Amino acid sequence: MIDFSTDFGQRAYKRLVDEEILWLTTTDSDGVPQPRPVWFLWDGESILVFSQPQGHKVSHIQQQPQVALNLNSTFTGGDVVVLIGEAEVLSKPVQAQQLQAYLEKYERGLKGINMTASDFQDSYHVAIRITPTRLRGH
Repeated sequence: MIDFSTDFGQRAYKRLVDEEILWLTTTDSDGVPQPRPVWFLWDGESILVFSQPQGHKVSHIQQQPQVALNLNSTFTGGDVVVLIGEAEVLSKPVQAQQLQAYLEKYERGLKGINMTASDFQDSYHVAIRITPTRLRGH
């Protein structure tokens, strides 16, 4: 379990709640890291991400579930938050309240890409849960 009680841990926790973009790094079949920005929902213990079924992150995670997660740093390289964790492609739908919280968080983002919540759910219906096991940064 990650200790969020330190000053750094509390800052990292707040950023996980507040930020909209997280960089998810998976590993492809050749062992090459593949970072990509994703929308996410932090529930205090794990991170929820959605993908299209054909998304490379899905096959990468199925082959190699260890992932890295990074929040953007400041322009000068400060406020670094890196998480290492274990990802799982979920076989069951997520709880309705989690899906609703995710869709509410990205309501503005969906409008920006001309998608409705229903469009998003139709296209990005593969749920991925990431459980962070390590935290580092400054």
